Amino acid sequence: MLIRLAKIEDLEKMIEIYNQAVGTRCATGDTEQVDYKKQLAWFHTHCSHKKPIFVAEFDGKVIGYNYLSDYRGERLAFRFTMETSYYIEQHYQRKGVASKLMEQVIAFCQQNGIKNLIAFVMEHNKPSIKFLEKQGFQQWGLLPRIADFNGIEYNHTIYGKRIEASVGCVLRTIAKQRQ
Repeated sequence: MLIRLAKIEDLEKMIEIYNQAVGTRCATGDTEQVDYKKQLAWFHTHCSHKKPIFVAEFDGKVIGYNYLSDYRGERLAFRFTMETSYYIEQHYQRKGVASKLMEQVIAFCQQNGIKNLIAFVMEHNKPSIKFLEKQGFQQWGLLPRIADFNGIEYNHTIYGKRIEASVGCVLRTIAKQRQ
């Protein structure tokens, strides 16, 4: 399995994987499948040095992805916190794909001075919660009954992980402070 940065050619497969998640009613708040036009704009806002999309590739095929998003947009006090979101092809779930992607995301955060990594998860998405806890995330918050799927309300939980900076990141920060 190869973990790499996403390319525009990966977008159609990423949409297919995401739309599988939409159908579960527990892996995303979207209630309708997304299309290429909508996701193209999303893709371009995430393919940057600060908000990368990492894909897992097996036998030349994208089988999952994990990406970072700003938490609370342009509010400067939250600049060291990023949100992670991950989606895995149904046939490859529970086979280590999400773990490898999360390792890459955490390494990116360590190298880039991100101190907090958060994930929003539907409370009834037990496999995702178990995965996050295995990765060292803890429940940091609960938003009761804010997700509504055709009249059925669900809680949305916030899981977080404190990220320790890599030695290289610390040294770069010290060097900048001395300038």
